[in-house]
Amino acid sequence: MIKRDKYLEKLIAKKQNGLVKVITGVRRCGKSYLLFNIYVDYLKSIGVADEQIIRLALDDDENIRYRNPIELGKYLRSLTSDRGKQYYVLLDEIQKVVTMKNPYTDDEGDKVSFVDVVLGLMKHDNVDVYVTGSNSKMLSSDILTEFRGRSDEIRVRPLSFSEFVGAYDGDKHDAWTEYFTYGGMPRILSEKSHEAKSQYLKMMFDKIYLSDIMERNRIINEQSVLDDILNIISSSVGSLTNSPKISKTFASLKQMKIDSNTVERYLDIFCDAFLIEKAIRYDVKGRKYIGSPVKYYFCDIGLRNARLGFRQQEENHIMENILYNELVGRGFDVDVGVIEYCYKDAEKKSKRSQLEIDFIANKGSSRYYIQSALTVGDEEKRRQEIGSLIRVADSFKKIVVVKDAIIPWHDDNGILYIGIEQFLLDEGAINI
Repeated sequence: MIKRDKYLEKLIAKKQNGLVKVITGVRRCGKSYLLFNIYVDYLKSIGVADEQIIRLALDDDENIRYRNPIELGKYLRSLTSDRGKQYYVLLDEIQKVVTMKNPYTDDEGDKVSFVDVVLGLMKHDNVDVYVTGSNSKMLSSDILTEFRGRSDEIRVRPLSFSEFVGAYDGDKHDAWTEYFTYGGMPRILSEKSHEAKSQYLKMMFDKIYLSDIMERNRIINEQSVLDDILNIISSSVGSLTNSPKISKTFASLKQMKIDSNTVERYLDIFCDAFLIEKAIRYDVKGRKYIGSPVKYYFCDIGLRNARLGFRQQEENHIMENILYNELVGRGFDVDVGVIEYCYKDAEKKSKRSQLEIDFIANKGSSRYYIQSALTVGDEEKRRQEIGSLIRVADSFKKIVVVKDAIIPWHDDNGILYIGIEQFLLDEGAINI
């Protein structure tokens, strides 16, 4: 069993809180397993009878009839009619339920959707509802408005390195190589060869993600454009970019004219599908956000690597992407830091320059400035990596994460140096 204790704890904490638990995340990241296996096992362990746990996988063709919201409502009400019992209703891939005209009115604009079914169930104190969904419609303002403030979202991500190591059959250092290359989609752990892992990840892109994106957003005859944008983003992980820059790349390399607004729309669609995430730049001294350019990171580094045929294996960019996912997975709000400083050149002329901090991680009143570096093996390289950190005037923690396994240490500026594996495996290490 793959342990996903962090998500289980969130589900337990939200149990019977009067809200619909909406479990979201990229497809095949383990949402269904979390709900139908891990959470069900927990419910049974505290004495919940099997008849009180109602599981319905709406992407299963055996349950097609329940994609009709009227049929779904009738079915669930029939199973939860005993008001003396507490029921747990677990609905997988809820977006499969179609929105249809209300058959009981003549008003063409009166629609019935899964939201109506769920809100109907929530009127009964003895019913606790959990739903999973694989696309952004589960998080959109429209859905939240329809739920009328009665939803509670739990975002599930591909396996973290710690979760991966916990299920990996082998040495943890070999696990790092596997994770670095193939990422944390749960199925990867059961595939044995490079060919099988590669084919699985490529299939996920072509047959599931892109098909789903095109169908949901009604994109016709544009797959080649989507492919090209994904390839560009894959190649530029860890680099600053924006839609005008990508539009120019199309013009120069593809001899294609793609409007920057179109590029921006497709990038937003990829973010909506949880494939990529956008990190905005934050001016540390000016205390303000800089709208453009930005950085994009893949939700799973294996998907990114497969997108490029495992050809561009730049360790610094891959490590940066993994660190970003780890920080977001730990609940931090993550920005890309920019710090401006002034200096005089050789001719004594005043100059202004900008240095980058890979990540500013915020959670509540805590803040961490984090730099990702392959190595700080020599003094010149170390000074280069900390150039931005030492110019930050506040007293929040500053960290350099390196590829090598090292004994954590602090320099004279109070900056912590720590190896990537220890940082990923020990959440407390961030405060050494």
